[in-house]
Amino acid sequence: MSEKSPLLHYRLTNSRGGRRSKDKPARKLGVVFGVVVPTLLSMFSVVVFLRIGFVVGQAGLYQSIAMFLVAYFIITMTVLSVCAISTNGALDAGGAYYMISRALGPEFGGSIGIMFFFANVCSSALYVLGLVEAVMSTFGIPEGKVFLLASLFLMYIMEVFDLFLNLTCLSLQVGAHIYAKAAFIVFLIVTTVLVSVFMSFFIVEPIVVILPDTSSLNSTSLSTANYSGFQLHTLEGNLLPEYTVDYTTGAMMSFVTVFAVMFNGCTGIMAGSNMSGDLKNPSYSIPRGTISAVLTTFVTYNLLSLLIASSCDRHLLQRDYSFLGDINIWPPMVTVGVYSSTMSAAMSNLIGASRILYALSKDNLFGGVLALAKKTSRSGNPWASVLVSWLLIQVVLFTGKLNTIAGIVTIFFLLVYAAVNLACLALEWASAPNFRPSFRCFTWHTCTLGIIGCLLMMFLINAIYAFSSIAFMLLLVMLIHYLGPISNWGYISQALIFHQVRKYLLMLDVRKDHVKFWRPQVLLMVANPRSCTGLMTFINDLKKSGLYVLGHVKLGSLDTLPSDPLQSSYVSWLSLVDHLNIKSFVNLTIADSVRQGVQNLLFITGFGGMRPNTLVLGFYDDHTPEDHLQGKILLSSGHGMDDASPSMEPSEQRFPAFPSLRGTEEPKDLQEEEYVSVIADAVKMGRNVTLARYFNHFDREEVLGSGRKIRGHRSKTGPFVDVWPLNLLRPDTHGCVDVCSLFLLQLASVLQETRAWSQARLRLFLCVEAGCSLKKEEEKKLQVMLKELRISAQVQMVAWDQVVALHWQRQQEEEEAERGDGIQEFPNTPPQLADEYICAVNSLIRRHGAPQPAVRFLYLPRPPADTSHYHAYLHHLDLLSRDLGPTLLIHGVTPVVTTDF
Repeated sequence: MSEKSPLLHYRLTNSRGGRRSKDKPARKLGVVFGVVVPTLLSMFSVVVFLRIGFVVGQAGLYQSIAMFLVAYFIITMTVLSVCAISTNGALDAGGAYYMISRALGPEFGGSIGIMFFFANVCSSALYVLGLVEAVMSTFGIPEGKVFLLASLFLMYIMEVFDLFLNLTCLSLQVGAHIYAKAAFIVFLIVTTVLVSVFMSFFIVEPIVVILPDTSSLNSTSLSTANYSGFQLHTLEGNLLPEYTVDYTTGAMMSFVTVFAVMFNGCTGIMAGSNMSGDLKNPSYSIPRGTISAVLTTFVTYNLLSLLIASSCDRHLLQRDYSFLGDINIWPPMVTVGVYSSTMSAAMSNLIGASRILYALSKDNLFGGVLALAKKTSRSGNPWASVLVSWLLIQVVLFTGKLNTIAGIVTIFFLLVYAAVNLACLALEWASAPNFRPSFRCFTWHTCTLGIIGCLLMMFLINAIYAFSSIAFMLLLVMLIHYLGPISNWGYISQALIFHQVRKYLLMLDVRKDHVKFWRPQVLLMVANPRSCTGLMTFINDLKKSGLYVLGHVKLGSLDTLPSDPLQSSYVSWLSLVDHLNIKSFVNLTIADSVRQGVQNLLFITGFGGMRPNTLVLGFYDDHTPEDHLQGKILLSSGHGMDDASPSMEPSEQRFPAFPSLRGTEEPKDLQEEEYVSVIADAVKMGRNVTLARYFNHFDREEVLGSGRKIRGHRSKTGPFVDVWPLNLLRPDTHGCVDVCSLFLLQLASVLQETRAWSQARLRLFLCVEAGCSLKKEEEKKLQVMLKELRISAQVQMVAWDQVVALHWQRQQEEEEAERGDGIQEFPNTPPQLADEYICAVNSLIRRHGAPQPAVRFLYLPRPPADTSHYHAYLHHLDLLSRDLGPTLLIHGVTPVVTTDF
């Protein structure tokens, strides 16, 4: 091959490190340092040291375990989805944002990325507030009215100092691997503290703990609570819930408010995936590390809850959130654990937020708004994103209380987790062949349960916050959709649509078709779209939510061509469809003749029950085509056309994919006999046929938008649509109610039912002889039929005695001549019509066309069986429709109306 295949190129650039771009830092982190340690430190933070007693004291052991089961059910479903996505291909920086954006597309990915960024920012602030709370408790700083201002000032100074240390560490680091190694040291400290906590329950004797009295804001009196050790009565007293007022916020607690605080101990599951840009092998490390961390924390939380409920008085749990230090074998040990875990968790969320912001800025979804966040150090560390995240955390810290922002953080994370499950569910439902993750312990059921669980808990915690966050996310989705750049990530919506369309097409059984559900499904043959944009827009109105296909035949043979010439022009056809704002498919073919190409399209176009039942052709005449695309150019984005700039060269202003129109002297690609043969072929194949004439100057906006002006005033009446259901080229036929006539009525009614043509008025012209005794009867019969068909039309009886007389006179002369010569006609051969008669019919139609209709529907006779009559057949059609304005000559072959429900 002259070019490398995409698969070979992928292997060359990705295997064993491959050709790594110089601007990308080397990935150095493995399972333990890159995933397990950050995840455990994010989950072992505020909750394990400062809020586990709060949860048990308020909710009791039973409900505490229930909370952990619900929380870990949600995060387990999410972890399964994360593992599935992360093992389906290479991951880059951004973690959950990268997963969601590459799965659901830029709109959902960008909006969820922003939500996840805010979740990490708020979570980092929450951990800092936990650290400050521990410091104030250690040093006995009161929160009374006298010292309120000083306490708040001191609190904020400590918060700024802590975050400044985090910022300094992250900004000066050579890479995230240094943070990971430092985090491992912190992890060892936290693990040591947790071991000491568990040992204390078995070693420390029962003691009385002195608590600060917060019953009044200006009081510093103390109270006591008991640590009883393992006692059955203590366990029994802590089994059931006993919700009281939270002494830090003054708010009454409930199941959902306590769950919101507790859930923050489970939100660190994405810490490892946030480091995906720094992992050696994200697809290997993320599943193993995340699942290990989740199992470890689940066992730790439940075991610690059981030990606390069995040994601590409920009053102690409700009035002192830092009691673990009071009952520890060495009290400063817990303080060291709180400082270490909260600082590392805050730093983990800070680095996670900065990586997400950096990934968003690289994808350029928000234009220049995030341009500053793209700046990095020489080693690739996004210091600008770290700085922006640090500043936003400062803003969040003004809330002042840990439990105050716990609900907001929980809702943000639940929304992100729901989006991760949705991304995995969409990939699974799409059944895309390239979605084959090596981690297979998931199904669409787990994804669905994860989504339901997340959304349910969001609204239980705080319905207002939940609605607000979802509304904000949807606003971001719309902003990115309309203002964001076009991405080449792939859109899961296309895969899902394909999957569903295929499924429903298989269910669309042609054997179950019924006339009452008939709708036009149109194949419009287009020789050159430059000259028929008016017809293309009109047929779009006529399709009535049915199938609409633009067909084109390119003359030639693949045997003489190096490649398929239609592939390069297909995108331009789709751009034309977007520009004209029509809902149609495009089907192109190459054939030795136009007739053969049309046959191919009629045979193969569509799937199952969605196949064209009506063929539309332009009329065959000597009219010189006009270019309606002159001055239009194809946009660089490939989504449509725009007006050409006056400064452009004439060659640049031409639409490049479509050839120039033929000149006056150039021969046509299609001859008369072949054109009529196409009509005959379609009728033989059971397709309705429509010939469209004089649509080259049809302006839809002028017909429908401007209205009609009468004496300088705009009329509220809509355009007229004239229907002539009688076969005017066969005046010897009696009555107008045959299949073809009803097909004319149906198409006219379909056009009137569309929203754009809803103001149009149908005029039905019935030709009768003035002296005929059946005139009244025919009119009444027609009125009854229209009523039964629910078609609103104005019926006009047209006397055409003089016109018919011309025909009968000529007919009698020809019959006498044929009897004398013994000539026998072919079946379906139309009577020999004089040009004088047809011109008289044409004049009759024009006389009864006041006001001028927007379009006329005329009866198209079946082509003659004798090919020698093709020229006369086409000549008669030309005379009949000459100078009538936009006209459709229609031949219907299938029943399309019914009076039954």
